[in-house]
Formats: sequence, structure tokens, C-alpha cells
Amino acid sequence: MSRATWLFVPGADARAHAAAARSGADVLIQELEDFTPPALRPRARALAPALYARWREAGALAAVRVNPLESCGREDLAAVLAGKPDIVLMSKVAAPEQVRALEAATGGAFELVPNIESAAGLRRAFDIARASPRVTAMLLASEDMVADLGAHRSRSGEELAYARQRFLVECRAAGVEAIDCPYTFSDRRGAAADARYARRLGYRMKSVVDPAHVASVKRCFTLSAAQVAAARRIVAAFEKARAAGRERALVDGRLVEVPVYAAAKRLLGEI
Repeated sequence: MSRATWLFVPGADARAHAAAARSGADVLIQELEDFTPPALRPRARALAPALYARWREAGALAAVRVNPLESCGREDLAAVLAGKPDIVLMSKVAAPEQVRALEAATGGAFELVPNIESAAGLRRAFDIARASPRVTAMLLASEDMVADLGAHRSRSGEELAYARQRFLVECRAAGVEAIDCPYTFSDRRGAAADARYARRLGYRMKSVVDPAHVASVKRCFTLSAAQVAAARRIVAAFEKARAAGRERALVDGRLVEVPVYAAAKRLLGEI
């Protein structure tokens, strides 16, 4: 099942839950941290089991983002794990010890996705990813990361350029998927442009905070017929060149060597 789009949904908002189910997002995340005021968390936790069942019926993976265990994350887990979420995310992870504690608190039975939201977390991202075999992906925050860096948030996202590139490298090196930070402005055109940038960097997954952005973001992470055709031309030309004893091929004005050929093969494997 595709996991290209990860949509954060307010934990206690029934209308938002229904809209999320209709959004087409691959992974729906009941967000118990910033999107759920403390006074509403008990209600959100109580909704969890039935909510996850409805989201699965809609064809999505059902996930939850809990608060750090040092705050009220254990209370979150005590209530929501009864609904057997497909994925458990945790906010503000900055050390491998937090992941090991989360694994223990979930009984080692759930897929884990730490959220990296600070400079300290980014510096330790590789170790965090390798802290548990239950970690399959990590997610990079936008607003909290910008605040921690003392930067200014912009539609262009240039203040997060280094963090996004480094985060992807750390995740790839650790062997887990990297989920790009959300675009937190309302315009769909900007969301699509931000998703295209992430795809160029090498991301295969992106988080979303507005259901209206899901479709355009999803298109950016779906292979087009032209991309597939170009990859097939590369594979065919390179294999023909090698069979003739040549070390590389020329395709559409581009010199194709082993790394380009391998990338095309990987892309075709995503179909």
C-alpha cells in the first residue's frame, strides 16, 4: 500500500475525522499533541478505537501521534493502543533513549515513527532511527524546527533547506524512510511546489496538515507516464550498450552510466 501522503488530523474533531477519511491520504494520523488542546485529549483518546476502524474501512492506514512520554504520552498510549493503530508516531524526539522507551511502552508490537523537531534531534537522527527495529520511518517537523533554529518561516521554505537535505541523508543511511515536513500555508499551488521540491531532493513521502492539499501532493509523488517511459528508455539503451561492450549510453542527450541506470531500475520498481 502506498504511503506517500501522511495527513495530520485534530484528535477530537469529528468533522475533521470524516473529512480526512474522504481526503485520499494514504496515512491518517490522529494528532494528540498540538492539534488537540489538553482539555480535549481525554475525549480524543476515547474516540481512538472506533476512529481507526473507520479510517481503515476508508482504505487508509490508521496512525496516532502521541505526546512525548515525559509529558502525557503514556496516558495517550494507555487509551489508544486498544484500537491497534497501524503506526505510532511520537512528537519531539531528540534522543535514541526516547525511542527505546516508546518501544517498551507499546510492548514492541507497533510500527514506530519518531518525529524530529529540533536541531538536537536532527544531529542524532541516525542514532534515533537505529534505536529500535520497530522504527520504519521518521518525520521531519516544520514549525517546531523553525522555532528551534530561530529562523523565520516562509512559503519558499528556504530556512529548512539544509534540515530537509540532512534529514533525508540520515534516514537513508539508517535504512528507514524519510517523511518530509508539512507545508503549513493554505495555498494549494504552494503546497504542490513544496512537494515537487521534496520529490527532487529524493523524498518518497510527505506529511500534510490540510486535507485540501492531499490530492496535489499525491500527484507529485505519483510516477507519470512520461517518467516511466523515460526510465524504460534508459534501461533499454544502457542494457543494449553493455551488450555491445560499451560502458555507457546516450539517452535524450544524457550520458547514462551505472548510477543512472540503477536509479531508473529502482524507479520502475516503484510502479
